[in-house]
Amino acid sequence: MTASVAEFRGWVMMIMIFAGMMMLASYPLYSAQAISPEEQMADPLDETRARDLAAELRCLVCQNQTVDDSDADFAITIRSIIRDQISAGKSDDDILDFLRKRYGDYILFNPPLNRMTFILWLTPFILLIGGIILIIISRPKHNPQTMKEHSHDR
Repeated sequence: MTASVAEFRGWVMMIMIFAGMMMLASYPLYSAQAISPEEQMADPLDETRARDLAAELRCLVCQNQTVDDSDADFAITIRSIIRDQISAGKSDDDILDFLRKRYGDYILFNPPLNRMTFILWLTPFILLIGGIILIIISRPKHNPQTMKEHSHDR
């Protein structure tokens, strides 16, 4: 092995180690806590229930974060609504129904299957089937005549 190849491998190894260290340094060692202490409910069971409900809901501002993880004003408002409704004695289903009526099915991370979300649920299957069809169509076709010629060449 020449010196330049060894030197190149050394540089690649150093870059990989540096990239790994940067990824580890940027990875949070704690879970994100968007909830401030003054938001928390006095009863630990009610607080757990509120957190579980907030984890099922999408922050419409952040879109890929749960209401529980987000610190956007919208998420703070939704968490407040959840806690107010829990304090009023509402069930989890009542709270989720209230929020769905107010903000639509998109607020749920797992929207129900209905006529409005049918395409959303069907799209992955359509893409999978379309991909399989595309692969089958684009495969080279073997001509039987060509295959006979190749077998005679051997």
